[in-house]
Amino acid sequence: MRPVAAIVSRGFSICRPDAAKLRRLRMSQTSRTTMSSSGRILSAHPYDINHSSTRRSFSAHGTSSTPDEASTHHAGEFVSHGRPPVTSFSPDELMVRDLCQQWADEELRPVVREMDEESRYLPGIIDGLFECGLMGMEIPEQYGGAGMNFTSALLAVEELSRVDPSVSILVDIHNTLTNNAVRFWGSKDLKDKWLPRLATDTVSSFALSEAGSGSDAFAMKTTATPSPDGSSYTINGSKLWISNAEEAGVFLLFANANPEKGYRGITAFMVDSSTEGITVGKPESKLGLRASSTCPVTFEDVKVDSSEILGVVGEGYRYCISILNEGRIGIGAQQLGIAKGCLDVAMPYLMERKQFGTTIGDFQGMQHQYAQIATEIYAAELMVYNTARMKEQGLPFVKEASMTKLYSSQVAEKAASKSIEWLGGVGFTRDLLAEKFYRDCKVGSIYEGTSNMQLSTIAKIMQSETSSSRYK
Repeated sequence: MRPVAAIVSRGFSICRPDAAKLRRLRMSQTSRTTMSSSGRILSAHPYDINHSSTRRSFSAHGTSSTPDEASTHHAGEFVSHGRPPVTSFSPDELMVRDLCQQWADEELRPVVREMDEESRYLPGIIDGLFECGLMGMEIPEQYGGAGMNFTSALLAVEELSRVDPSVSILVDIHNTLTNNAVRFWGSKDLKDKWLPRLATDTVSSFALSEAGSGSDAFAMKTTATPSPDGSSYTINGSKLWISNAEEAGVFLLFANANPEKGYRGITAFMVDSSTEGITVGKPESKLGLRASSTCPVTFEDVKVDSSEILGVVGEGYRYCISILNEGRIGIGAQQLGIAKGCLDVAMPYLMERKQFGTTIGDFQGMQHQYAQIATEIYAAELMVYNTARMKEQGLPFVKEASMTKLYSSQVAEKAASKSIEWLGGVGFTRDLLAEKFYRDCKVGSIYEGTSNMQLSTIAKIMQSETSSSRYK
């Protein structure tokens, strides 16, 4: 049963799994698909302004493609002639988006500033994420998850980012990195043990980076020494910049089980955070994403049973590369949400604030600026969801994932900077969330692969493509 059925009856207020409610919701969503007099399918557009809240009008969206269609059909609908747009979402995907929007607006928004100032999640926020099913998006229903797709997880990340990116990064890491790694490479016993917990009550943390291994992640010094009979491993080492560390109930840890083999000795482990020998250090005092904990984590003679190995010994480097490629699309969704959040804050102000007898949004110089930002947000949105669909279809997407993360982080920075300028003096204060978005977005060009590393990845793939017939 899918927890995301919670959107029925005020959404978050009844977030426990309920199959009957989900069926009713699906019926209501399906009823929005009708037939025209000519027999063509009419589907409600994913960005139907009449269906969504006012702030949805600041999303990149469109209506019918021709004047005739626009005059014949209801606003916000399009006629299907084949493949839908990449930003056309299924009823289940729309349900997730709407749930996240409502929960974020009504439960999260009132405490954003307090969490930022106190550098912690307030009680109830993480519980709310689990209760709404947002921490087990792609985990199968048999394990207590929502059984949704990758795009649904991205929609959740995007919507939460429009209100507080500190919360969205917790959801992103948990879903796109840890949960998916266990789903893809975990043994049956490992899935049976961890997936139900990851879906319902246990926050995860992705423990990869170290003081001497940032972009060069495989230079890690943390070791996992096997026992003589191979039944267990002893882990020693320190990790740095570990997100979710303070809240984590489990670490997806990467350590070298055979240093003589170099990176081919790297192995992934699921390590319960309560295991003796684990010390989570003081959270870093960061520029942005302040509510999200980022801590050093020390592993001193930590004993881990061999059954906690994720996949195959020595294959951790391959799992890491693969899962981070997916994670970069998630960061793209976060940065997209930040950029849209900036317009959510700035656009109403531009339409209300008057100078020289005119709303400042009516000045041509200002119109050109926000039109440009909206165009770039639209481009980033297409990149995020097209790359997601490529991933879901099993197509190569590594280059596109790097492009998505790179470009989305650039757009978020630009949107955040411009929105502060548009808001003038009040934008420079903490009265509005614009300054927080400005601080929060910067890490988008750093974590899960710096912008320079994304450029290098894109260039290398382009070089390999040059030798193919594509450029001949």
